[in-house]
Amino acid sequence: MKDLTPSQKGAAAEAAIASAAIQLGLVVLRPLCEGSRYDLMFDLEPKLLRVQCKLARRTRSVLVISLATCRHTPAGYVRTSYSPAEIDAIAAYSPELGTCYLLPIEEISNQRSLSLRLQPTGNNQATGITWARDHELGPAIQALREQELAVAS
Repeated sequence: MKDLTPSQKGAAAEAAIASAAIQLGLVVLRPLCEGSRYDLMFDLEPKLLRVQCKLARRTRSVLVISLATCRHTPAGYVRTSYSPAEIDAIAAYSPELGTCYLLPIEEISNQRSLSLRLQPTGNNQATGITWARDHELGPAIQALREQELAVAS
């Protein structure tokens, strides 16, 4: 992915996330027009999950996911982050690992970036660590489905 433009990297991440979700048996929907804050919707029957797709860059034993957006407006560059009013989750794809992750927006709302740890820290710190293994797409979707069933009953 080294020679791809940022837009191409984003498109590749989105395609990988959509493919992984389809392989989990989900119906994946895309907006017909640009401009919404989410890239995909996952149909969890009956709930629809608005998903913003991101590329996860590996830096040693950590996956780094940029959550900030930057766009040029007549007033200059505007930097923003995501909120629960706009999306329900961030999905990230790591091309180095070939793995997709899903994080509910409540866990990361208004953050500019996120680090998912792949291996223990050198000093064995565990407090405040967000583990990548706890957010892999398949188990995360299963947990959301179980939450929906618990709410419905």
